[in-house]
Amino acid sequence: MSASQIELDVLAVFSHPDDAELSVSGTLLKLKSQGYRTGVLDMTRGEMGTRGTQETREQEAGEAARILKLDARLNLGQPDGHVWPTEAARTAVVRVLRSHAPKVLLTTHWDDPHPDHANTCRIVREAARLATMARYDQEGQQKVIMPAIMHSLFSRRVVPYFLVDVSEFVEEKMAAIRAHASQFYRAESKEPITRISDPGFLDQIEYRMR
Repeated sequence: MSASQIELDVLAVFSHPDDAELSVSGTLLKLKSQGYRTGVLDMTRGEMGTRGTQETREQEAGEAARILKLDARLNLGQPDGHVWPTEAARTAVVRVLRSHAPKVLLTTHWDDPHPDHANTCRIVREAARLATMARYDQEGQQKVIMPAIMHSLFSRRVVPYFLVDVSEFVEEKMAAIRAHASQFYRAESKEPITRISDPGFLDQIEYRMR
């Protein structure tokens, strides 16, 4: 069975390559260790990123998928910086949900300040409901049961409903993040500095996990 057909237990849907790693990769690793089938769907190829190229980012996403032991890593090829809850975007996500029938979706929070992230959240919520409706997008796929949706928090103004302890998986999570090497600090890089390429950014990720 190909990655485009495999049934998944958990699917993380995020806007850009490296978003899932920065947000829920510890949770994905923990679920994988418990025997669940896991996958990531990137909405875009990250082509608007200040650092790296689309080709480089695709290779990095593949390496991160290997570290995370994903059963599938998919990409919708939506335009980076222009993710909107259009009919085409919703339909594309509906078809992925019907192909893989995940029981749980992990995605961003609607309060995320990045427009792509907030819009991805809306697309996921709407597509999850539409995928249950037999007469929506009648392209030969079967409707699915509504998956549960978990939102990863970015804003510190939002109080979480629950926490996932990923203490056992910190090293693997950080390795998956570092697989996106073009985006983070490298002393030899001559590319422009961004917020996440700051030398202390990855430390901040670990501090927040603690």
